[in-house]
Amino acid sequence: MSSRIVTIGREFGSGGRTIGRLLAQRRGVPCYDREILEEISEKSGFAQQYIEEMGEYTQPGFLSGLFSNRFYYQGQSNEDIIWLYQRQLIQELAERESCVIVGRCADYILQDREDVLRVFIHADLEFRARRIVDVYGQREAAPEQRLREKDRRRAAYYQFYTDMRWGDARNYHVSLDVSKLGFERCVDLLSDL
Repeated sequence: MSSRIVTIGREFGSGGRTIGRLLAQRRGVPCYDREILEEISEKSGFAQQYIEEMGEYTQPGFLSGLFSNRFYYQGQSNEDIIWLYQRQLIQELAERESCVIVGRCADYILQDREDVLRVFIHADLEFRARRIVDVYGQREAAPEQRLREKDRRRAAYYQFYTDMRWGDARNYHVSLDVSKLGFERCVDLLSDL
């Protein structure tokens, strides 16, 4: 069976979001990224900014915060409630249509489906540091520190909710180094798959 859905996990600054958008355009399917945050906000009543802060980019002390969280509803923290909305939405998107889903642990959430291609995009630190300065306007002083912090937060969130190691090649069908292959070649390879 061919892949109807492509999930893209990525290191911060690697261009995974860009590759996801380009791949979706080429395939003529929607790409879901920030749109997921918007829909979770709409359904849950949580502010979109709060969802983003409690999502992939967890704050320092995230794990300890979950165990002593001051916001519990029927035994669940706000983070758990957001996770449940996110999981349900990703499953609904996969049932509804062919698409590309960037981040949000979609590779894990859809891991039992036969029609999913799970991808991880990474790049060397120098490439990513240069890219976040050029694309995101990160100040030139120590962008590597921001990269490491964002990746650390993503890894903690991923491991907590999936019990798997973020970025581990065994969790994905394909792992591509965009700093070696370039954006177009990555899109070509994924499109062929």
